[in-house]
Amino acid sequence: MKRHFRVWRGDASGGDLRDFDVEVNEGEVVLDIIHRLQATETPDLACRWNCKAGKCGSCSMEINGKPRLGCMTRMSTFEANETITITPIRTFPVIRDLVTDVSFNYEKARETPAFAPPPGVAPGEYRMQQVDVERSQEFRKCIECFLCQNTCHVIRDHDENKPAFSGPRYFIRAAELDMHPLDSLEDRKEYAQASQGLGLCNITKCCTEVCPEHIKITDNAIIPMKERVVDRRYDPLVWLGRKIFRRDQLENMAPSSTVGVAGTSGGVPNSSVRPPETAPTGPDGRMDVAELLAPQQGGMSPFGEDVSFPLPPEQVTYQHPDPDRPVGH
Repeated sequence: MKRHFRVWRGDASGGDLRDFDVEVNEGEVVLDIIHRLQATETPDLACRWNCKAGKCGSCSMEINGKPRLGCMTRMSTFEANETITITPIRTFPVIRDLVTDVSFNYEKARETPAFAPPPGVAPGEYRMQQVDVERSQEFRKCIECFLCQNTCHVIRDHDENKPAFSGPRYFIRAAELDMHPLDSLEDRKEYAQASQGLGLCNITKCCTEVCPEHIKITDNAIIPMKERVVDRRYDPLVWLGRKIFRRDQLENMAPSSTVGVAGTSGGVPNSSVRPPETAPTGPDGRMDVAELLAPQQGGMSPFGEDVSFPLPPEQVTYQHPDPDRPVGH
């Protein structure tokens, strides 16, 4: 049977939606329709694609206003009399028709610090337990379709944010490396806050909703990264250090020799233990009046005042990806 389609045609200078009536067969996906249009009516229609199996991320487009993969969107999901509108992803500049310039994402990839192996360990000597990589392994499923980047309103609606904001794709990269048991860089969360714009994300979960790999981007990557950034402000030991010591004393404080699950605090390269951090000071070296008068610098702990750390596993917010969730839902 024939179905009605509206496909955006144009380039960087402008364009419009063109109407087509195309034959649709049982079991076909939207990308099949694009190929039939190229073969029968518009041979110059530009569309990026590669694997047609939902693993390369090339055929990203917007179908009826929702970011999707053309090869994973079945025609059977639409009503028989429904008009299917196909447009390029809107966050990035249009090159031609359905093809956009996504070089922004590759620039951000180059800016992201790479994996830093522990000193003195050769690649063939890396040893990890499965339990150590279960959380970060989820983020390796990313196929870089950039649908999460496209739907993120921080850059979709505000082009001026692009220089300071890397987007959800690179937040999960930062989280993956921050959770990696062999990565020796300890400031990834601080880098995400200072240089990748982590603080601009207001966790609306739109990126999670459009992810074709069903990665829990917000719950399992962005929120944990935000929590690790703010724990310097809310940790009771850090708060006590701000009260007792001067800034110069905190910066020069000798590392602890306490042995814990992460090794000797401050004594091994992979230790996650950090020295206390003082409250922000002005150009004159003085703390803000609000910081001096507040009962606890930075405000109340979001966990409450009766919570002991570390949190027991049953209280940790973590949603494991659902392997039984149907594709496309």
